[in-house]
Amino acid sequence: MEPIRVGKVKEVYDEGETLLFKFTDKISVFDKMIPNLIPHKGESLCRTAAHWFKMAQESAKVSTHFIECPAPNEMRVRKFYVPEGKGNPYEVEYVIPLEFVVRYYVAGSLFDRLKAGKLTHDDIGLTHDPKYGEELDDPYFEVTTKYEKYDRVLTKGEAIEIGGLSGSELNNIRESILKIDRRLNKQVLTRGLIHVDGKKEFAFGAGREPIVIDTFGTADEDRFWDRKDYDSGKIVELSKEFVRQYYRSIGYHKDLYDAREYSKTEPEIPALPDDMVKKTSDLYVTMFERITGEKW
Repeated sequence: MEPIRVGKVKEVYDEGETLLFKFTDKISVFDKMIPNLIPHKGESLCRTAAHWFKMAQESAKVSTHFIECPAPNEMRVRKFYVPEGKGNPYEVEYVIPLEFVVRYYVAGSLFDRLKAGKLTHDDIGLTHDPKYGEELDDPYFEVTTKYEKYDRVLTKGEAIEIGGLSGSELNNIRESILKIDRRLNKQVLTRGLIHVDGKKEFAFGAGREPIVIDTFGTADEDRFWDRKDYDSGKIVELSKEFVRQYYRSIGYHKDLYDAREYSKTEPEIPALPDDMVKKTSDLYVTMFERITGEKW
């Protein structure tokens, strides 16, 4: 069976009424595919996502597309129509062409935009210029593009137009995310982790009910820090951010984004050294256990 779509992380197979996700060991950062495979990464993401889908359905009472995991690196899910371009407010049961991000701490691209002056402390609900790693007073909700070449943060109006949403539907999605995250944040805190931020995707089900799709709560889509280290003033990245920080440290991130800023040819991303591959593989296995509380 040939995949109908090969993404950065998974292959998607059409089974008629359902889809089958096969999670690979590929890894990407900054929308660039790294020329390495990370052993056990695909299984870690699949099993972690399955854990949170079950929690969302059973505890948060938020509908998801998850059906079952026929293998450790495979997930069977409900299939939804994927619109070309924009969503339609008069249609039901389609993938909303947006990504939804909720941030609880100042980190990653949020900090980059603050530092570059593209955001102010007022924009994120603070009365002062925050330091990296500072906790936000309130969750910061953002919407980005899903099918453009690079993720782009949208205004509320742009999100409503592209998604084919009403303002109340956008608010409903935000509330569904917060309902899930309240439980996720509380659970991982008991396992010595801080949930920093995370991305989720949705489809509309019957009656335009928001349905959580794709994957979430993994070391790829979400950012986690070690709680004990954070409380002692040190930030330890326990997600794919660990790999992003490596590429920042060698100057690749700056070179890449300078090229994008000035429409120059983008530099090829170098492979990870063997020791980084090993550390990254170990991280994904360890994070499955720490995030879910389950044994590998």
